[in-house]
Amino acid sequence: MTGPVTVTAAGMAGSRRLIRVIDTLGEMFVDLAAGRTRSPARTVLEHGPQRVLLVSPAIWEQRGVGSVKITTLTPDNPERGLPLIHGVVALTDLTTGQITALLDGAELTAIRTGAVAALATRWCTADDADDLAVIGAGVQARSLVRAVAAVRRIRTVRIFSRTRSRAEEFADEVRDTAPHPVRVEVCDTARAAVRDAPIICTATSTSADRPVLAADWVASGAHVNVIGGTHPDAIEVEPALLTDAVVVVEDRTAARDGAGEVRAALAAGLIRPDDLCELGALVTGEVRAGGRTSVLRTVGMAIEDTAAAVALHEAAGG
Repeated sequence: MTGPVTVTAAGMAGSRRLIRVIDTLGEMFVDLAAGRTRSPARTVLEHGPQRVLLVSPAIWEQRGVGSVKITTLTPDNPERGLPLIHGVVALTDLTTGQITALLDGAELTAIRTGAVAALATRWCTADDADDLAVIGAGVQARSLVRAVAAVRRIRTVRIFSRTRSRAEEFADEVRDTAPHPVRVEVCDTARAAVRDAPIICTATSTSADRPVLAADWVASGAHVNVIGGTHPDAIEVEPALLTDAVVVVEDRTAARDGAGEVRAALAAGLIRPDDLCELGALVTGEVRAGGRTSVLRTVGMAIEDTAAAVALHEAAGG
């Protein structure tokens, strides 16, 4: 009996694999919205200020697979020259119970989170949207740029980060790795970065309830992917932005429990629970953005790891 396939970070790279992950996530979100998956709340064990061990299981019965992800978040790791996130994802065959693949958890997390944003971008923006604003300059911001560029031909990227040197480094990386010429600008303020941008991504590590992006900075009809925040009440985008927007979430219950902007907007009466549109409804065409301002607020779900692991395992020949 052969052992599980090991899929490293290098084995997850490339635009073809990324598109495969995005497409597979689309299939999964349709099943999630229809109640055909099982993705229980993750187990969170805190062992110091913002130091966390997480265990996240999920089952996607339609594909005959399950997964468990073990993740650690260690906030002072960057000072050690180590990644903030370490982890591993074990993919299982539900028929035989065998572990079929072990995947680098940190890289898979970055890829699937970017891919979720790309999926929403695919369904909420015009085909010719080519101007991207990014707030943040960490690992997840890099994944977002790669993923959005996989579904839209991005020609301009504007970046803001509170640490200018990191933003400059990120900008150089985007210029060097883009598949076609891209104009990249580092902005002095978040407001300057997002001005008139049709696609906006926020990916900060904020733990505050004070937004880094004001509602009136966002152009009418823009799409905003809200990815960051370190706990359920952290806010990157002013909740007022959700009032007249198409509010897209992975799962309504998960969003009400863990999405700071959604929780704040609901508490203030700016939106109602029925205003939350699940990603699966976008994929099936049940809901359409139709040129309206749209906001994707993600919280991250174990079933996303399962779907991404399936796609990457298949791409590796599994």
